[in-house]
Amino acid sequence: MPNRNIAPPIIDPVAFDIKLPAYKKYTLSNGVEVYAIDMGTEDTLMVNWVFSAGNWFETKKAVAAATNFLLKNGTSKRNAFEINEHFEYHGAYLNRACYNETADITLHTLGKHVNELLPVVAELVQDAVFPQEELNIYVQNAQQRLKVNLQKGEFVAGRLIDAYLFGEDHPYGKYTNLEDYTGVTREDVVSFYNNYYKEGRCVIFLAGKLPAGIIDSLETHFGKLPLKPRTGLGGAEAIQHPVLPAKEKKYHIVNDADGVQSAIRIARPFPNRNHPDFQKVQVLNNVLGGFFGSRLMGNIREEKGYTYGIYSYLMNFTATSGWMVSTEAGRDVTAETVKEVYYEMEQLREEVIDDEEMMMTRNSMIGTILGDLDGPFQVIGRWKSMILNNVDEDYFNRSVQIIKTITAKELQELAKKYLDPAEFYELVVI
Repeated sequence: MPNRNIAPPIIDPVAFDIKLPAYKKYTLSNGVEVYAIDMGTEDTLMVNWVFSAGNWFETKKAVAAATNFLLKNGTSKRNAFEINEHFEYHGAYLNRACYNETADITLHTLGKHVNELLPVVAELVQDAVFPQEELNIYVQNAQQRLKVNLQKGEFVAGRLIDAYLFGEDHPYGKYTNLEDYTGVTREDVVSFYNNYYKEGRCVIFLAGKLPAGIIDSLETHFGKLPLKPRTGLGGAEAIQHPVLPAKEKKYHIVNDADGVQSAIRIARPFPNRNHPDFQKVQVLNNVLGGFFGSRLMGNIREEKGYTYGIYSYLMNFTATSGWMVSTEAGRDVTAETVKEVYYEMEQLREEVIDDEEMMMTRNSMIGTILGDLDGPFQVIGRWKSMILNNVDEDYFNRSVQIIKTITAKELQELAKKYLDPAEFYELVVI
């Protein structure tokens, strides 16, 4: 029995031996891979279908997102109301999302209902009909949302900084205008659906307390479909999009002449996660602005009170990436905020980080990883990111080891290499 009168020792997260729980991999008859995490005590289940169907593959703006959204809006057997009613009746939630390289369908349900729901998901993948009236409603709603969002400086800044970094024609940089939605036809959507869903490339992620026979059920409903495995010729690697960044580096845009707040984005291009410096720079980024105890937060929020929050991060893109500093500040302190961002970059180039800050950064990053592994859905989420970015378990272990062992001198050398103000794009939107 432990002695309750004696407090247990305090152990820093950096001392923990972190292991990523292993998945089980299955392959359906059509080659589609299934990655499964069997964890948890509750009868909950998540099934995530990931298609190579992001805007990387579209030839006309807004088609990929429209197709993904309208998957639930009618098949030859059910209309949109009946589809939603079916999932709600079983207490389930079916979501879809469209990204740059991929598009998702995600099912959250109790395990006991999964066999009632998988056939309907398969129906959406193979028999969506995209009624014209549903497309019309989607276009109308999308345009209305865009009109509202375009009045927000932070929304405009997010669109423009990506375009400056990668080019307006690159999937990472292009953005949708009002007229782009009007140009989307039902024929565009059906064609994209046939190519990238009905006969598309797919991978399935499965997590939770897995019911008996779940893999057999996936085989029954998805293994015989004309789907293809995610990897191989025809994936994102087969379509090249040149990166064409803007030549000008500094932009100041007035979106609202009466605005009292500015959206600030300071960013530079950066290699993807397969670059040998990527994981090391993640640690440097954490010192700069990656968590609440970072230098940017301590200086610009806590000390000077210019903003409610300021963060920096490496963009989660596959082909290439970027390093971003993002905040909103009062219009009257915009110039000072930008100046202080560059000041903190300079300090990281000129001075070695002390031991206390290094330990705080290590503990924060390890603690974040521990939180990310708290439960089956979080674990499969970590594996999903790694698998879609073509890295393995050694990459995860190496990342943990780098966090624990990288030196302050190494971080200073990385700061000298990458935190050069001349390499950063600077955007202010008021």
